[in-house]
Amino acid sequence: MSKQFEFELNRAGVAELMKSKSMQKILERYATRARNRAGRGYEQDLYVGRNRANARVYAMTKEAQSDNYKNNTLLKSVR
Repeated sequence: MSKQFEFELNRAGVAELMKSKSMQKILERYATRARNRAGRGYEQDLYVGRNRANARVYAMTKEAQSDNYKNNTLLKSVR
């Protein structure tokens, strides 16, 4: 038979990893790629929250907002 394996997650270590500079670089790379695919009028930012680093891409101009509303541009840019 198989032996039972026990695993205890180090929550502090995971939280540290999710906020790390390495994770921020990865998120920035993905956000930049999505922003470039979306086109003009889209911006990105990165911030570190309480539990993890977060990146977002958003429509900055009215034209980009309209484009995103009509074509789901942001959703398509992250595929």
